[in-house]
Amino acid sequence: MAEFKDFLKLDIKIGTIIKAEEFKKAKKKAYKLEIDFGSKIGIKKSSAQITEKYQVEDLINKQIVAIINFPPKQIANFISDVLVLGIYTNDGVVLLSPDKIVENGTTVG
Repeated sequence: MAEFKDFLKLDIKIGTIIKAEEFKKAKKKAYKLEIDFGSKIGIKKSSAQITEKYQVEDLINKQIVAIINFPPKQIANFISDVLVLGIYTNDGVVLLSPDKIVENGTTVG
C-alpha cells in the first residue's frame, strides 16, 4: 500500500499545451507536446500516446495535469520531461484536466 508521504513526493502541476505535433519516430503513435507550466517552471516537453481521442488542433491551449518531477525519459530521438496524466479507456486515453482554467504551474494535491 502506498502511504500519503509517497503521494507527497510527486510534483503534480497544471500546464497548458502550447505546441503539439505528430511524433513520427515513436514506435507507438504519439504526439510531441510542449507544455507551459508558468514562469517559475517554464516550458517542458512530453510524448503522449493520445492519438486515438485527440487531433493536434484539439490540444493547443488545453490545460492538462502532469507529474513534473520524474526523471527525463528518452523516447527515440526525443527527451520527455514530464508525464502527462490520463485515463485509459477501451478506445484511447482521455487526458486529465481541470474543469476551470487555472494558473499554469498550479499544484495538484
